[in-house]
Amino acid sequence: MSECSHDCSSCGESCGERTSPQDFRKPANALSSIKKVIAVVSGKGGVGKSAVTCTLAAAMAQRGKKVGILDADITGPSVPRAFGITRRAEGSEVGFYPAVTEGGIELMSLNLLMERETDPVVWRGPVIAGAVEQFWTDVVWGDLDYLFVDMPPGTGDVPLTVFQSLPVDGVIVVSAPQTLVGMIVTKAVRMAEMMDIPVLGLVENYSFFRCPGCGQEHPVFGESTIDTLGAQLSLPVLAKLPIDPALARAVDAGQVEGYAPNPMTGVAELLDKE
Repeated sequence: MSECSHDCSSCGESCGERTSPQDFRKPANALSSIKKVIAVVSGKGGVGKSAVTCTLAAAMAQRGKKVGILDADITGPSVPRAFGITRRAEGSEVGFYPAVTEGGIELMSLNLLMERETDPVVWRGPVIAGAVEQFWTDVVWGDLDYLFVDMPPGTGDVPLTVFQSLPVDGVIVVSAPQTLVGMIVTKAVRMAEMMDIPVLGLVENYSFFRCPGCGQEHPVFGESTIDTLGAQLSLPVLAKLPIDPALARAVDAGQVEGYAPNPMTGVAELLDKE
C-alpha cells in the first residue's frame, strides 16, 4: 500500500480511514419550510435569465403556489426592480424577512439590504458566496412550495456555493439563439451534472420577434439553435420566448407580475406536475 495522501476521492484502496463524500448542504432558517428549490442558470450574461426567473415565479404564483425568489446575482441584482420593490428588508433576532410583492411572491436580494440600490458591491468571491449562503440560512422564508434561485452567469463561486449548500432539486438553463451561447450553456449543464443536480430543461430567450402588424416571426438574432442543442445534451426544450417590448416595459415599471400572456405559464405547469 502506498503512503496515504488522505485524498479518498482519488484513492483506490479500501482502508479503514476511507470517508464517504462530505455533505456541505446547510439547513434553512428554522422558521422556513421549502418544498422545492429550482435554480435558473445561464452560461453567460445578457440572455434574460432574471426575466425568465421573474416570469416563471409569477406564473407559478398564479397557479396558487407559495413562491419565493432568492436573488443570488449579488453584484447585479435586478429582481426587486422587476417587481417594483424599493423598501429595505427588515430583520429581527430570528433572521431577515423577505419582501413580499403584490402577488404574494417573497423575495430576498442584496439591493433590499443596501442603503442605495445603485451602490456597487465590491466584494471578493468568498464574501459574495457567503452572502448567498446567508440568504438561505438567515432568511425567514416561511412555508414555500417553490424557491427559485436567480443565479449569476457563469460557473464560478456563487453557482458552486448554491449547488453545494442548498438542496437544489433541479436546474433550468437559459440560452439564446447564437451558437456561441450554446457552447457556453453546455458548460453550465456540465457543471450541474458534475454536482449531481438534475437539469430540468432548456429555455431559449430572444428566439424571435413577432411583428405586431402581420404576425410573422422574425429570428432577429439568427435561427434558433435550441432544438439541436437540446438533442445534443439529451435535454427537453421547455420554452422558446419571443423578444417582447411589452415585457421590457413591464420590468422597467416594476410590474412583471401583470405581464400577460406570461410565456412561462407552460413551464410552470410542467414543473408543478413533477
